[in-house]
Amino acid sequence: MSTLEKLRIDKWLWAARFYKTRSLAADEIGKGRVLINGQLCKPAREVKVGDSVIIRQTQMEREVEVKALSSVRGPAPVAQTLYEETAESITKRETERERRRFVYEPADDYTKGRPTKKDRRELEHWRRVF
Repeated sequence: MSTLEKLRIDKWLWAARFYKTRSLAADEIGKGRVLINGQLCKPAREVKVGDSVIIRQTQMEREVEVKALSSVRGPAPVAQTLYEETAESITKRETERERRRFVYEPADDYTKGRPTKKDRRELEHWRRVF
């Protein structure tokens, strides 16, 4: 970590390990999935210590406060010192996780892709039965 005053949001998200690459971070920012202080932003928008950042990833929303800035991507324990998740965000994530644990999602059945040979044989069997 260095003593920077401002840093591009895409670079900070990458350094804080929210996204694997800066281009992925920039794409997500462009899609409106990242807000700074409640406002939409562009990848070049600068973030400073004390800013509130809302990040939507895979049906979950995190609200974090920027605690430090770093332009290099370090190990995960160091990256976690760059931000602090708000208590509201943590409880919201936990309740969402519990809700999804007990709720059946019909779309999960369709994410397998093409049927396997075994699946196809079972389908043929059911077609012959009825």
